[in-house]
Amino acid sequence: MKFSKTPGPRNLITDVTGLLVGNAQDTDLKSGVTVLICNQHTMTASCGVLGGAPGTRETDLLQPEKSVSRIDAIVLSGGSAYGLDACSGVTAGLHKMGRGYTIGSTSVPIVPGAILFDLLNGGHKNWNINPYSKLGRQALKTASTHFELGSMGAGAGALTATLKGGLGSASLVLDEAMTVGALAAVNSVGTVTTPGERHFWAAPFEIGDEFGGLGPDPRTELGYNFTTKKVHSENERCNTTIAVVATDASMSKAQAKHVATVAHAGIARAILPSHMPSDGDIVFCVSTHPSQASASNDSLHAIVHGTTLCLSRAIARAIYCAQPHPTDLLPTWNIQNPKKFKHP
Repeated sequence: MKFSKTPGPRNLITDVTGLLVGNAQDTDLKSGVTVLICNQHTMTASCGVLGGAPGTRETDLLQPEKSVSRIDAIVLSGGSAYGLDACSGVTAGLHKMGRGYTIGSTSVPIVPGAILFDLLNGGHKNWNINPYSKLGRQALKTASTHFELGSMGAGAGALTATLKGGLGSASLVLDEAMTVGALAAVNSVGTVTTPGERHFWAAPFEIGDEFGGLGPDPRTELGYNFTTKKVHSENERCNTTIAVVATDASMSKAQAKHVATVAHAGIARAILPSHMPSDGDIVFCVSTHPSQASASNDSLHAIVHGTTLCLSRAIARAIYCAQPHPTDLLPTWNIQNPKKFKHP
């Protein structure tokens, strides 16, 4: 299996044919929503959950044995359980666009989603009306092949153990004329950088200087000690990395389930520790190919490995691109390492 080590032209998940991503966020709320759709048709999809505290909507129907095999959108949101209402806003927006699963004379948009906990990040959460449905609609309206990373969308209020979290994405063009990509909102229990917050755990997989170009930490005996700088004791339960991996190759729903499950290795390579009891880590996998025919073994091997690498890179880029704000509880990587930061 050979890889080109070449990202797509944007180095975003939207390098996968047909995908669009939209973000909406509220600076005072310090939270937001990210929506992924296909601009031409529905997507084959499944998911894998390895975190101990997930918050999800409509993920049961993504299991291979369930009858609905294609979906209209995926929503990633802040706001904990309140953020699941973002899916309602996206569903309403898609209905207005005439999209959805046709049943007789009506249609129902299929919109799975997942949330992360950002309710204790210093933002104003004393709303009278749940803001996430509106944010979902706004994110859907902005869906495009180009979108910003860092403190945007579902990553707007995210925190890791030592640095501000964020929204990241990456892509890879495979030698088999397939493209794979990943999108991640990173709000983890664990760290994305080695002690000192300079080197990324995902550094061995970096292409060029997409997250600073510092290379791996040369020290040994890393990872045995773990500390967190999240200031609230309650924040030990306020976490989660939620992600999407994607390809434009044909794939069955069962294969999408396998890719989604194995892609969690991308989280484990980029976040230490990962998949903790107080994380709600979930990875969705989508194929934008109109056919649901099974991929060949060779293609599936390439997709699995490629999406895993993309997810590790996307996680590092989320933290690398995070933007500072005066009310932040934790510093950004680019404030800690200003001479190494280059805006993507």
